[in-house]
Amino acid sequence: MKMKDTLHLGKTAFPMKANLPVRELEWQKEWEEKDIYVKRQEKNADKPTFVLHDGPPYANGAVHMGHALNKISKDIIVRSKSMSGFRAPFVPGWDTHGLPIEQALTNTGVNRKAMSLADFRKLCEDYAWKQIDGQRTVFKRLGIAGDWENPYVTLLPKYEEAEIRVFGKMAEKGYIYKGLKPIYWSPSSESSLAEAEIEYKDVKSPSIYVAFQVKDGKGLLANDTAFIIWTTTPWTLPANLGISANAAFDYVVVSADGRKFVVAKELLGTVKEAIGWESVEVLQELKGSDLEYMTVQHPFYDRESLVMVGDHVTLEAGTGLVHTAPGHGEDDYLVSKKYGLDVLSPVDNKGCYTAEAPGFEGMFYDKANKPITDLLAEKGALLKLDFFVHSYPHDWRTKKPVIYRATPQWFASIDKFRQDILDEIENVVWLHPSGKVRLFNMIRDRGDWVISRQRVWGVPLPIFYAENGEPVITPETIDHAAKLIGEFGSNVWFEREAKDLLPEGFTHPGSPNGEFTKLALRSTVLHHTKQFFPKDLFWMGKAAR
Repeated sequence: MKMKDTLHLGKTAFPMKANLPVRELEWQKEWEEKDIYVKRQEKNADKPTFVLHDGPPYANGAVHMGHALNKISKDIIVRSKSMSGFRAPFVPGWDTHGLPIEQALTNTGVNRKAMSLADFRKLCEDYAWKQIDGQRTVFKRLGIAGDWENPYVTLLPKYEEAEIRVFGKMAEKGYIYKGLKPIYWSPSSESSLAEAEIEYKDVKSPSIYVAFQVKDGKGLLANDTAFIIWTTTPWTLPANLGISANAAFDYVVVSADGRKFVVAKELLGTVKEAIGWESVEVLQELKGSDLEYMTVQHPFYDRESLVMVGDHVTLEAGTGLVHTAPGHGEDDYLVSKKYGLDVLSPVDNKGCYTAEAPGFEGMFYDKANKPITDLLAEKGALLKLDFFVHSYPHDWRTKKPVIYRATPQWFASIDKFRQDILDEIENVVWLHPSGKVRLFNMIRDRGDWVISRQRVWGVPLPIFYAENGEPVITPETIDHAAKLIGEFGSNVWFEREAKDLLPEGFTHPGSPNGEFTKLALRSTVLHHTKQFFPKDLFWMGKAAR
């Protein structure tokens, strides 16, 4: 007798093996053939609407656990609402523009500079669609219900047209402007970056104390006296145009190692220990306001640097005197602008010095730290060289260091409607308080947002320049560009000349000969615009009320 003959086993038609890899595909095929998602929407068509917006994944790379957690969580919410008596559509989407796709193509051997911009952009578009198809297949395998055949995709002409129109409205209301000021610049990607694209990593940097000899002490300081600055970026010294003090601080002139120096009184002990002075004698005391408009000699160039006063100078570290390069720091730029100094930024897109930095032309900025400190030592201006580890900004895509660099860029300012955004945040029902705090603080503290990018894969900034260099952004030009992009896609901007992108017969006082040029940069303007969505799919905050 066999053992199984002694057991009372139930009889069932279910297979003994689940065989899920096969069965899941059969179920999904059945769901698609029966159009389950559409039928569910039709069944709940007249019921109250609940909308969960799909913050789109980027169209690059395989689906990972983060994608799965995101989509499955959303699917649970949408299905539960649908079963609870709501019309709950789910429209998936993809973010398809930007640097990662350009880099992915470059990594495969594509040489962007060896082809036309339009041809390169076509490769980017093809790559994005392949990524979308691959990710969509996996999302459907995960069982996510949604309108997968009609997603919103940021490279679709209709979507791009909506972005252009949003930009036009912002420009019309005075939210868009062009400026020359320091911004985050990534030499590794040759593009400007916004604050949200920055991450921080620990790096080892030089720490130097440098003497700037007094040239005009305004009758208060002798020319044999030197101001001491402390910096961790020796490479910015070729761009130095000034030294900043704080008007309210007390400063002292001291005798040390046979020379006379100026430092903040409160930091004298710290500076003495850092430089290694054995004996120090205080010779004179002054207020920071007394130092204003004095001049010093640049440590290795034949030019003067101006002594200015600014509230950004603190006593937290250094000497109380700040090396000021208006082309390589936000505070430097602001204080220098107040005193009418030029913006000098002798570094090109790749992070190499230009001819405006004699002796270092063509050298990568980070490689210049040692030659610069060697030159300072040769000139007798280097008082101390050390190294320390600290947190430093990096490009979150390339994972390489970024710099502050002044370049002409286009900015979006939220100053005029900042309070409106903050008020609207208060009207939203937040499921988690931390989300509200994070967004509120980000908007409250947000400065102007750089929107121009020195890359080509994306929606262009629809800006023309007249013969006299004046930017041309009018409702007429915006509307015409939007229509062209809505019909042909944003590649039309790169395929046609400026005259073929302007309305027929368009004239401008700045172009007496009728000649115009176009701006060939992509933008980072609103990717998610309410114009593109159906009227009940336009703002998560209102759906949550």
